[in-house]
Amino acid sequence: MNASLLDYLKSGALYALPHHFISRIVFKLTRVKSPLVPKAITLFSKAFDVNLDEAKNSDPASYSTFNEFFTRELKEGLRPISDTRIVSPVDGTISEFGDIKNGQLLQAKGITYSLEQLLGGNKERANLYDNGQFITIYLSPRDYHRIHMPCTGKLTEQVHIPGRLFSVAKHTVKTVKSIFARNERVVASFDTEYGSMTMVLVGAINVAAIETVWHGLITPPKGETTTAKSYKSKDIQLDKGKEMGRFNMGSTVILVFQNNAPKLSDSLKVDQTLQLGESLSET
Repeated sequence: MNASLLDYLKSGALYALPHHFISRIVFKLTRVKSPLVPKAITLFSKAFDVNLDEAKNSDPASYSTFNEFFTRELKEGLRPISDTRIVSPVDGTISEFGDIKNGQLLQAKGITYSLEQLLGGNKERANLYDNGQFITIYLSPRDYHRIHMPCTGKLTEQVHIPGRLFSVAKHTVKTVKSIFARNERVVASFDTEYGSMTMVLVGAINVAAIETVWHGLITPPKGETTTAKSYKSKDIQLDKGKEMGRFNMGSTVILVFQNNAPKLSDSLKVDQTLQLGESLSET
């Protein structure tokens, strides 16, 4: 669907906002311990149709801060991991997916953006994915916000790339060019049995904190410099379905695969709802 005038108006209003300032306030507020927290959780759950019954702790009173609720665990066994070779790393909705053509990824109908730019200007890494595949998955406020491995992989590098914090709602994805390559993000690369695989965790307004299990809290940033750290000498291997990180408030995950990886399933569709562990590949 093409962008409407209303989409452009809503997105245009975001340019002038102090994205990081607002997000820092949200960061602090969501970590305040208060007797009002259970009420806030109840109101949020009703507003965004959060299924509290899926949470390991389903009682709003069991959370001391709003962020503890937002990054809640699910009940054990609630998300079975498919036997297919690549699975969804999150609960979310498919924004776009497909082949990487001429170093470009599809953002929305009629809009492409540079993989090299998405990966922080790393041309060598971007070239690894020539003629590969990608899938972009959006996490709404109601979704489970822990991120898991789509396949087993050994961590090779983590890169934190500063940037804006535009909302990644549908209206901005359809109107703000290269939004995923402009927003702050964490790029985690892995060696897998299918070659190199990269997970891009994209921040957004109110998403002032991204975590990985091997590093802990990565954002908010302390400066405006891209920071890369090699993990090649470390032995950090994460199995398919295991937690690799989390969003403190919601955003988007982009998976990038080399051309020898299992093909993404023909049954996938844009706007399709996914659950963690659901099959993404044909086999």
